Amino acid sequence: MAVKHWSKMQERGNYLGIQTLLFTHKILGRKGLWLILFPVVVYLFITGRVARAASKQFLQQVNLYTGTGQSVTLRQQLKHFCSFADSAFDKIDGWLGRISLSDIEYTNEHLFSQLNEQRQGAIFIGSHLGNLEVCRALSQHRSGKVINVLVFTHHAVEFNKMLKKINPNVAVNLIQVTDLGPGLAILLKEKIEQGEIIVIVGDRTSTTTAARSVQVPFLDKPAPFSQGPFILAALLDCPVYFLFCLKDQQSSKYHVIFEQYSNSLKMPRTQRQAILNQVITDYAQRLGHYAAQYPYQWFNFYDFWQNDQQVARDQAKEK
Repeated sequence: MAVKHWSKMQERGNYLGIQTLLFTHKILGRKGLWLILFPVVVYLFITGRVARAASKQFLQQVNLYTGTGQSVTLRQQLKHFCSFADSAFDKIDGWLGRISLSDIEYTNEHLFSQLNEQRQGAIFIGSHLGNLEVCRALSQHRSGKVINVLVFTHHAVEFNKMLKKINPNVAVNLIQVTDLGPGLAILLKEKIEQGEIIVIVGDRTSTTTAARSVQVPFLDKPAPFSQGPFILAALLDCPVYFLFCLKDQQSSKYHVIFEQYSNSLKMPRTQRQAILNQVITDYAQRLGHYAAQYPYQWFNFYDFWQNDQQVARDQAKEK
């Protein structure tokens, strides 16, 4: 059986399901919602063979990376699934205003303050580790900056439509894209010049060209990372930050991490590929650093180390 690229996998959720989730959360609260949804999570765990295998693979790789040598249990895999479901509740709480500034711990908060004071546009490169949604919902408390989030799936757009209904005052624009082409680059450049922020994830390969990636070490094992977000960062010629939002399960506080990578990425033609590889390697290293600390908040439920070149060939054969 051919391995599928992540973007070709059917998303297990729909618009009606999202509405039901929000309505139930509003009536019963978070604990009541968990009582109802836990059997659903268990069902998805039992029937989600691909996602379950990906969870095991990732957790095993973390154990190899950290040197624990432990085997992954079904209980740990279920915990991974439950953490993913819990992150959806965090999104809702963030947009309902139930997460206050006292619930947030910042690393390098001064970097964002400086960016705000300078009315400078920037690109934030995030990931599917932790919960960027919390950062977006809290943006209304931090600044008046407009935040533009690039999303690559229809499901993400539908979920955010519902969240927008909950709190229409949050200054976040969703831009659904299928490819990082010249037209999009021009639009985003205009937004940067207006002092806005662009948020894009750097841990998923192209939805249209699975092979447009480079292999770099992630948790000590080569994995494909898309070139697109980093080429875009260079084209926008603006400050580049890595952004993570991770939840401390013991204190229930959210750890928001800003790391400035560069004032502006420069990629001369003769050095472009070498610089691009280095930037992606640096990003993957930081991603792996935090993923090893918060393994249950890794929400890429597919074979992250799959060979994208082979995936592209398999997709071509299926056409």
